[in-house]
Parts: sequence; structure tokens; C-alpha cells
Amino acid sequence: MKTDTHKTIYLKDYKPYPYSLKHIDLNFDIQDGFTTVKSKLSFHSGPKVKEPLFLNGEDLELKSISLNGKALSEAEYTRDEKGLSILKTPDGEFIVEIEVIIHPEKNTRLEGLYQSGGNYCTQCEAEGFRRITYYPDRPDVLATFTVRVEADKKYPVLLSNGNLTEKGEAKDGRHFAIWSDPFPKPCYLFAVVVGSLAEVHDTYITKSGRKVDLYIYVRHGDEGQCEWAMESLKRSMKWDEDVYGLEYDLNIFNIVAVSDFNMGAMENKSLNIFNTALVLAQQETATDDDFIRVEGVIAHEYFHNWSGNRVTCRDWFQLSLKEGLTVFRDQEFTADLHSRAVARIDDVTHLRRGQFPEDAGPLAHPIRPDNYIEINNFYTMTVYEKGAEVIRMLRTLLGPKLYRKATDLYFSRYDGQAVTCEDFVKCMEEASGQDLSHFRLWYEQAGTPEITFEGKYDEKKRNYTISLSQIVPSTPGQASKKPMLIPVSVGLVGDNGDDVDLGNGETTKIFHLDQAKQEFTIENVASKPVPSILRNFSAPVKLKTAVSNDELAFLMVHDSDGFNRWESGQEFALRTLNGGDDAAFISSYGEILNQALLPSTDKAFLARALSLPDVSYIGQGHTEVDPPAIYNVRENLLKKIHTKYAGVLQDAYNKNRTARDFSLTAQAMGQRVLQNVLLRLLTAQKDETAAKIAKAQYDAANNMTDRVAALGALAQTDSELRDQAFVEFYHRFKNYQLVVDKWFALQASAVRHDTIESLRALRTHPEFTLKNPNRARSLYASFAINNPVIFHAVDGSGYNFLTDAVIELNTINPQIASRLLTPMREWKRYTQDRQKKMKESLQKILETPKLSPDVFEIASKSLKH
Repeated sequence: MKTDTHKTIYLKDYKPYPYSLKHIDLNFDIQDGFTTVKSKLSFHSGPKVKEPLFLNGEDLELKSISLNGKALSEAEYTRDEKGLSILKTPDGEFIVEIEVIIHPEKNTRLEGLYQSGGNYCTQCEAEGFRRITYYPDRPDVLATFTVRVEADKKYPVLLSNGNLTEKGEAKDGRHFAIWSDPFPKPCYLFAVVVGSLAEVHDTYITKSGRKVDLYIYVRHGDEGQCEWAMESLKRSMKWDEDVYGLEYDLNIFNIVAVSDFNMGAMENKSLNIFNTALVLAQQETATDDDFIRVEGVIAHEYFHNWSGNRVTCRDWFQLSLKEGLTVFRDQEFTADLHSRAVARIDDVTHLRRGQFPEDAGPLAHPIRPDNYIEINNFYTMTVYEKGAEVIRMLRTLLGPKLYRKATDLYFSRYDGQAVTCEDFVKCMEEASGQDLSHFRLWYEQAGTPEITFEGKYDEKKRNYTISLSQIVPSTPGQASKKPMLIPVSVGLVGDNGDDVDLGNGETTKIFHLDQAKQEFTIENVASKPVPSILRNFSAPVKLKTAVSNDELAFLMVHDSDGFNRWESGQEFALRTLNGGDDAAFISSYGEILNQALLPSTDKAFLARALSLPDVSYIGQGHTEVDPPAIYNVRENLLKKIHTKYAGVLQDAYNKNRTARDFSLTAQAMGQRVLQNVLLRLLTAQKDETAAKIAKAQYDAANNMTDRVAALGALAQTDSELRDQAFVEFYHRFKNYQLVVDKWFALQASAVRHDTIESLRALRTHPEFTLKNPNRARSLYASFAINNPVIFHAVDGSGYNFLTDAVIELNTINPQIASRLLTPMREWKRYTQDRQKKMKESLQKILETPKLSPDVFEIASKSLKH
């Protein structure tokens, strides 16, 4: 194994940048094969600053550098692969001018300026700007930008941040545009887009009456797939005004969709750059999940205009300051526009599937980490999703009105500044008058707290006593933990199915668990209730409860809290899958299934209630994970449900078939998702009869949601109908790259004896390339993350397949390579034979020559702990 030659960066070492940067003028001259970038940086230095002026820069060809108009000699500055230092600068104001040449066409890392589909675009977060020019590439250096972009007229679109102030003709059939951004920003929010793109235009009138021009730029021919994204943008703008009082601040807002993008999207000031997968959506090519995801991510990036752009983070350790807050905002946006209970269920499912394992693994870290090697590795579920849960807990502790008062204070006080998580919590304290010093542990301690609940009813005193205890498991670097402040939301349900009045007409009460063990007493409870604990998932914890299976079955039907009604069914299912009574669960399951026959049911909720926990989540409760064994137990339970309720399933499926007229209403989406959950149950046997049912839906489908659901069911069978459908699907949609991604992903996710063989064939398919992140993820991430049964095949073939891809991607796109390692990080949780093979794979990766910091950090830390 190689020694650690990559530098670790620590939060405790943070120092402010010694110089003040006021403004930057940038000039891009884009030529075929190279781009010249000229920059003019206006600095200010105080008399006490003695250290050299350091500017980050990587893979730049330096042509010239001057200080106050005088060219610098090589004796007056130093330069290495990380940047450039001017050894002596004058006091007061001074100007540095630099000219460099870069090669976007060769930039497969997709960081900085690169070419995608013949167009040029940027990705500067976290540290991509240093690949464009020499600059203090850190989030606490804020400056105003003026940008001139010049290119051949074959690229009619010339975009950057801010407002367009000038455009015109240049020499030799070229043209230019000048953009000015009046709001100081860190360079990670800088963006340029140059290309031949189609535009979709609309307008929005803000609450103060200003007109904002809205543009979405896409490849020619994709204009018809932008309506949903544009409407989502306008809904986001109105929601932020209504809920947070935040208005858009410029006269133009641009979105650009590109096909080669490491991220989902990027919130560059006024010029959001998106992965095409999160903009393009229409009935024939996008599923309902795609539509919801587009809507949510459009909102997320727009909301960053304030929570991330106008108020940004001081350093990258504070990343959750902007991301956790903005994820919470986009989650609430989705909940307000759709079913609040369903949105909460989906958010928690996502958290448990991805973040809980992260919290229990070798790379566990607090939402504010204290060290990293490569910052790109800390765009994690913990920073984003757990960070959002921490914001949600703050709102729970303060209440909606005081929370809004606190966010008003935060945005007004720190507008135009780069701040810390501590600054945000201080605003919560000032607005509410609460002492949140204990709550700050959520920013400092890693790991998922485990809560144990016990309830006792005193018939004589008519009291109900709640006993709660908590532990926070040890994580790498944090062996012992302090008890956290955890808001535990509790309701009591009477034997008639109604909520018990807990006082003042309240049916839900928030208890503050802040010690290792505590008791809380609820008085005046007329009869023994059934407790509903952690309503709406009021904290990101694991709950252990002594509630009986009969009580869980009761809550599945009667709990007024939608999340806990679903949660009771999931817990009952987990107990059954881990050796419980099949018959009792199947009987309760049948009561829920019968609701699918009723026209007035919340179909989206019912679809979630009828879905069993997946293999990965079931495995989280096992000390030694054997995915194929878990899968077999789960499949057997599904087959038993199918056998007992075949007639009901068929009847329910028929009653919930997709309407002829396609609609994106919540009711229509709910009906489709319920239909497709019932389809999975109907095809549980995976035999020829199942294949015929799935193929019939495939042939009749008038939308991508139903078509993909049918193809997914067919993918699990050995029927010839499966092959026919996959061939037809490819030929029908081969000109739609996002749909071809689905074609790859469905095959990679299939649990079949020949999946590895199929993957190797797909790897050589003419449509496959590792250089496109979407395509790489469609095959490798879909396999490694969404197909744990085959990925964890006992012969190690799944590990070998992924390892070869990671090594190859290391030199092409290190960010994507490191993210593909996610399922290998938890190697110690699996059976001994699998541990050995995963460890060998990680060691092989570490022995790769010229290993990137991105991949090195994940592989080395995974093996170290």
C-alpha cells in the first residue's frame, strides 16, 4: 500500500486571506483548440501585510504577468503546480494583470472551462476556477466581476454572470458580449457558457413589480422538453417570496443544460448550469420521478441565490451552511406543492438509504467536517441531507414563526458576506431567545444517534410515562460522544383510533431529549394509548421501540401522522423479514392492499405503504450483511403476498390503470405510482405469466413512467419477451440520450444470473463512454449501488468490474471515479469472504500509479478504519 502523500487540510488551520480583492475584469478569447484568458485583479493591501500574494492556479500556461502595469521578472514571483506567488506587493491599492492559455477541449475532468457537445461551459465549485486563471480560489474572497467573452459567430450564445451590458461585432467574423455582476461573489460562483444553443424565454414579475427575463438554453431540438423546468422556476421564485420573503435581485436569470456534467446542477449567480437530466422532461421521455426531481433541483439551485450566493460560506468546512439549508428549503417547497406526508417519506427513505450507512462507515464525518484531503469528496449525503435534517430540527425547536424571524435576521445581517455555521445558529438564538449551545453538537459529532423508547401507562393516576435513552455510536476519530439535543415528536392514539388530547387541544408534543436517559409524563390520559413516536421523523435517528406488532398494525391504519403510519408498516415488515411471523404481517398487509380498491385513497401514500424495505436498508440492521440471502427472504415474502392476494392484486391493478389523457397532477402521478407498485407485486413470481403482464403494460404505455416500470419488471425475468422489449426500447429512444441512460441502468440493476456478462457486453456498446458522467453512472453506479445482490456476488466479480472502471476513470474524471467507490467503503460490514475481496480491490486501487487525491482519500480512509 502506498504511503499518504496527499496533504490533509484542517478546519483549525483556517486563516483569512491577507489581501482584499475588490474587482476582477476577465477577458475570454475562445479559439478552436485553445482559449486565452486575461485577468485584471484590483487588490488592496494594508501596511501590516508582509507575506507574498498567493494565487491558486493549475494546468495553466502562463503568458505574462504584471504588477501596476510593469511586467514581473521571474525573480519577482514563484510558480509551481498549485499556484503562483508574487513575492512583494505595494501597500494600498494595486493591480495584477495576468494572461494564460488553457485547453478546454482536452479537459476531461470537467472542472474549470471545458467543452461539452461542441459548446463551452464551466464548473468552478469547489476549486475549478484555478483551472481558468490564477486567482485566490477560496470562498471567503468576494469580488465584483466584469467579463468579456469573444468567440466565433458559430457560437451565437455568449453568457456569464450578472446583467448583459454590451454586445457587438469583433474582427474576423467574431462577436463579443460583456457581462457585469454587481454583487460581490466568490469565484466558485463564476460561470461562462459559449455555444450554439436554442433558447426558451419567459418572464416573471416579482412581488415588488420588477420584470425578470427567464431563459433556458438547451441543444437545438430539445426546446419542447423545457416547459416543466420553466414552470418550476417560476413556482420557485414565488415560493421563496411567499415563504422566506426573498426576491430575485437581477433583471435576468439564465439556465443552461449540458450533457457532460459531474454535478446535478450548479447555482452560479444568475447563470445556473444544469445536467440535462435535471432540465429536460416530457411525457414520452421522462418518468414522474424525473419530473419531481427536475422541479426540486430547479428550486434548489434558485433558492441558492440567497442561501449560498448572497450569503456564502467562509470556507469549505462550512459547506452545509449553504447546502443543508438549501436542501431543507427545496424539501419544503416539494412538500408544499405535493403531498407533505409522501414528500417526508421519500426524503427519509433517501436519507436512510444513503446517509445512515455513511454515518456508520469509515468516512463518517459531522455535517461540518474538521479535515479533508479532496473537498470534492465532501459533497456528501451527510453535508446535504443530514444537514437539512439539522435545519429542520432547528425549525422544530423554534417553531415556524421564530424560525422565519431568525432566517430574516440571517439574510439581512450577512448579505454579501462569507460566514460560518456558528453565525447561522447565533441568528437562531438571537431571534428566539433560546440557548442552542447544546444543539451545536450536531455540527461537531458524527454518527446517527440511537434512541430507545419505552412507554408505561398508570391506570390509577391516568398518566402515561415515556422513557427515552440515547447513545451516539463511536466513529473514526470520535470514540466517545456526548448526548445530543434531540427533538422527539410524540402523539398518543386511543383505542378508538383518535389522537389523545395532550393539553390545549394539541395532539402532538415535542420532548427535548438532551441527556443519556430521561422520563416525560403526560397527564390526564383516559385509557391505555398506543404511542406514536418520532412523528414526521422529527430527528435523524434510529429508533428502537418495544411497541408490539399488534400496535404497529393498529398504527398502520389509524395514526394521524402520515409518516408514522407508513413507518409502522415498514417496522412491521423489517421484523417479519428478520424472522418474524409471516402470517401476521401478510394479514395486516392485506388490509392496506384493500384500500387500493377504493377510489378516494391517497394513492401516492398507499404505493409507499405497499412497498417493502429494500435489500440495502434491511441490511443496515444486520451485523454481518449477506445481500443475496436478504434478497431471497424478501422475494419469498413477496411471493407469499402474491399467492394469497393474487385476485385482489389483479383487481386493484385494473382499477388503477393509467388514464388515457396524460396529466402531471398529484392525483394522476399517485395513480401511476400505485399501478406500478401493484405491477411489481403481480410479477413477483418472475415467470412467463409475469412477463406477459409486464409486456402488456409496456406495449400499452403512453408515458415513460409506465414504460420503465414495465421494462424494469421484465428485466428480472428470463422470458424472450424481455429481450424483445429491450430491443424495441433502444431503437425507439436511441436519439434521446437520457432515455438511453435508463436503458443501461435497467439492465445494470437486474438481478439475474447473467448480469455480469451483460454488463461486460454493455461496456463495449457503441453508445457507452466513460467520458460522459451520466453514461458512466447509468452503468456502474446503477449496478454497484442499486444492485447489491449481484454487486456483492460471492465470487467477487462485481467488485472486479467496478474496480477496473475506477482505475480507468481515475485519469479521466477523478470526481466520478471516487463517487463510484461509495458501496466499497463499508466493506467491513459484509461477510468475511466478501470483506477479503473488497479489501483486495481497494488495495489494488491504491497501488494505481498517479492516483488522484479524490480516489486516494476514499480508498485509503476506507481501509484505514
